[in-house]
Amino acid sequence: MKPSSQVDLVGVGLNATDTLIRLPHYPALGSKVEFRSADVLPGGQVATAVAACQKWGLRTRYVGKVGDDSAAATHRAEFDRLGVDTQLVTAAGCASQQAVILVDDAGERTVLWKRDNRLTLQPEELQREWISSARALHVDGHDTAAAVAAAGWARGAGVPVIADLDDLYSGVEKLLEKIDYLITSRDIPGRLTGNQTLLHSLPEVRNRFGCRLTAATLGHGGVLAWDGSRFHYAPAFQVKTLDTTGAGDIFHAGFIYGLLQGWPLPRQLDFACAAAALNCTASGARGSIRPVKEIEELVAAGARHASEFEIST
Repeated sequence: MKPSSQVDLVGVGLNATDTLIRLPHYPALGSKVEFRSADVLPGGQVATAVAACQKWGLRTRYVGKVGDDSAAATHRAEFDRLGVDTQLVTAAGCASQQAVILVDDAGERTVLWKRDNRLTLQPEELQREWISSARALHVDGHDTAAAVAAAGWARGAGVPVIADLDDLYSGVEKLLEKIDYLITSRDIPGRLTGNQTLLHSLPEVRNRFGCRLTAATLGHGGVLAWDGSRFHYAPAFQVKTLDTTGAGDIFHAGFIYGLLQGWPLPRQLDFACAAAALNCTASGARGSIRPVKEIEELVAAGARHASEFEIST
């Protein structure tokens, strides 16, 4: 295997092949609904974030596991097209992760997914140099043991670790102890602490695990972050939403891009919110990854949803 080159971002986590089905409304039990279209597209939390950062001019590497099917070939071809350095581990005799995503006319999505246990990325399938030769590591924690190993190597090399957490996987506490920037879905801080109020649970999570930053994405509500001394709230941007698939993945990509530019936190959050909003204007997890200039134009234009939190930043 060729030596790993220096990259800006390495992502270790999920990929998926998304079958995106557009339909007028979510079907009632026992009903028949005519769908508008069906498209097969590449997706996955970390894979999508890496793809976005590559499009924005960062040098990236993706580490993940695929089956030995046509979907794996699709992922390889797309990463090659983008110029992403890929370290794909192949699980023989099984299909790559699949998702069927139902998207209604309001742009809301329902995800059905299937993943063979043989697709679990194991720590021994990683190489330290894939991680230590990057400026930042992004994980989703799904394959927790592998994420813990990667985050440990990153910490040892002084590489900051960003996590996209949408569930509490077995052993996730060991991973959280190695996370610098923890950005979760809205319910995760409450599930970790037993306190459903983000103004209390975000500081508690930070104190418990020693993260530099804890934050929760709020969908149409934007994002709330705690840096250890103050809260930062960024409302979401108003766009014509077609499909919310991948919005969180692109938010994380936008945050990472701003982090590696050395931007102050408010600018990072605004850029991430704007990138996520624009991605919702087309179909698919990577449907509308806009150029940096267009994202910054949306930030400057500033049409926002009503603020959910009244916080002085």
